[in-house]
Amino acid sequence: MNLAGQRVVVCGGGGFIGGHLAKRLLAGDAKWVRCVDLKPRAEWQQESASAENVVLDLRLKEACEQAVNGADVVFNLASDMGGMGFIERNKALCMLSVLINTHLLTAAREAGVQRFFFASSACVYNGEKQRSPDVTALREEDAYPAQPEDGYGWEKLFSERMCRHFEEDFGLPCRMARYHNVYGPWGAFAGGREKAPAAICRKVIEAKRSGNQEIEIWGDGRQTRSFLYIDDCLEGTQRLMESAVNEPLNIGSNELVSINQLVDMAEEIAGVRLKRVYKLDAPKGVNGRNSDNSRVKKLLGWEPSTRLRDGLAVTYEWIAERMRGRHA
Repeated sequence: MNLAGQRVVVCGGGGFIGGHLAKRLLAGDAKWVRCVDLKPRAEWQQESASAENVVLDLRLKEACEQAVNGADVVFNLASDMGGMGFIERNKALCMLSVLINTHLLTAAREAGVQRFFFASSACVYNGEKQRSPDVTALREEDAYPAQPEDGYGWEKLFSERMCRHFEEDFGLPCRMARYHNVYGPWGAFAGGREKAPAAICRKVIEAKRSGNQEIEIWGDGRQTRSFLYIDDCLEGTQRLMESAVNEPLNIGSNELVSINQLVDMAEEIAGVRLKRVYKLDAPKGVNGRNSDNSRVKKLLGWEPSTRLRDGLAVTYEWIAERMRGRHA
């Protein structure tokens, strides 16, 4: 399936990834794009004037029916989520996102939607395989036996299975991406839902501006992750959606770094060196997580290519510009 000429609905279209995706689809000659989000439009992270922008609560079945009406393709990027602090402290809210996927799948089937996309997460992976910072990169089969991140990870894993069975039982073609820590411009960088790259950039900027010369780091800084730049996320998402691959697939960078190394990069970009204060009782998630890209290279002939240092520099400058505006 080529997305050009299709009638596309982006659920979560007022969010970080959804806003970027809508712009890409419009630039790629989608017939029309409808962006749907729960937040008032004034709070959307991005808004495309040429899209149909609709505020709906997709936890409700009637709202999902309204959202997908007339659509050929549905992207479900909608969920109640954020960084590790939000995920660990709001497990029930994260799990309530299962209502969104349940009602969207049902509405999409009834509306005759031709293809459905579900944004899953690396949080579905078995925690036993992520105990060491020197983690072996996670393959798609490492989600089972199931021991995902409590709350958020369970919702994502359950929703993957629901997509699978809607395709098997009802013939609704589904595509599922397991995103690994997506970052970039227009993402949250304050307020509690930001992820590590944006949070660290903000903290470095604050320290540089105030002259405080300290940065607080959650955990001991030795925990490791890979981070996926938004442009790679969008490219992988579109390639997967247009492909015949109907199994969950990693969409993530395999450039593994520690949080301390991530801080090193942000300090280098800022031209400062800061004293590190480790908050050992703060939420820090698993000790190590990385993406094995063997399957995405085999099935899509592609893998993410943006170096973390390069993507972080763009993200840092975007956040710094917004913070200068707030300060002024």
